[in-house]
Amino acid sequence: MLELRHVVKRYASAYEEVRALDGISLELSAGEMLALQGPSGSGKTTLLLLAAAVLRADKGSVRFEGADLAEIGEPEAAQYRLSEVGLISQNAHLMPHVPAVESAATKLVLGGVRLGAARERALAWLERVGMAERAQRTPEQLSGGERQRVAIARALVSEPKLVLADEPTANLDSARSREIIALLAELAHEGRAGVLLVTHDDTAAAAADRVLHLRDGRIEDDVVEGVRR
Repeated sequence: MLELRHVVKRYASAYEEVRALDGISLELSAGEMLALQGPSGSGKTTLLLLAAAVLRADKGSVRFEGADLAEIGEPEAAQYRLSEVGLISQNAHLMPHVPAVESAATKLVLGGVRLGAARERALAWLERVGMAERAQRTPEQLSGGERQRVAIARALVSEPKLVLADEPTANLDSARSREIIALLAELAHEGRAGVLLVTHDDTAAAAADRVLHLRDGRIEDDVVEGVRR
C-alpha cells in the first residue's frame, strides 16, 4: 500500500542543513499496523507528513498503491488526504466554537456527503471514541483529551485506507489510550487499513505488528513486537 524507497528529506537553516530522513526505505501493507519509535528529532513526524503528501522528498520515492506522490499536484494531494488518508496529529486543531459532531463531520462534508448523513456518521464515530455524549460541545467546553478524541473521530470518519497517527494517545489517560490503540488495530486487522503509528508509548507499540526504531533519520532495526489479533 505505502512504499518509501531511499527517501531523503532535508531542512536548511542559515547555519546548517539537517537531514530529517537519511535514506529511509519501508513498506506498509493493507491490514498491517506499523509503529515508529525513536527520540525527538529522529524523523518520525517528517515521515508521516511525506506519506500524507504534505511534504515532498528531496530524494527517493514515496508511493501509495503504486502512485508516486511526488508526481501529483496540490489539488490531487488535497484530494488524496481527503479520501484516502486519516491524519491524526499531536494537536487536535479543532475549529473554535464549532460543536464536536460538526468538527468530526468535516471531511465527509468536504467530500460531498450531505450534512445530515455526515452528522450521522460522525456521531457514530464519536461514539466509538467515547465522545457521543459530548457531541454538541465546542472545543472550549472540552478537555485536551476530549478534543484529541474528536480529532481522531474526524480523521477516521471517512474510513481511510491509510491511517497516519502521530502520538494519538499523548493527551489521553491509560484507559482511553488502550481503547484508541485497540481501535487502530481493529481498523488494520479487520478493516484492512494500513496504520502507521508514531508513539513513545511502549504499550501502544506492543500492539503493532512491527516496530521500526528511528534515530538521526535512519532505521535502526525492524523488530516483530506485536502479535496480530
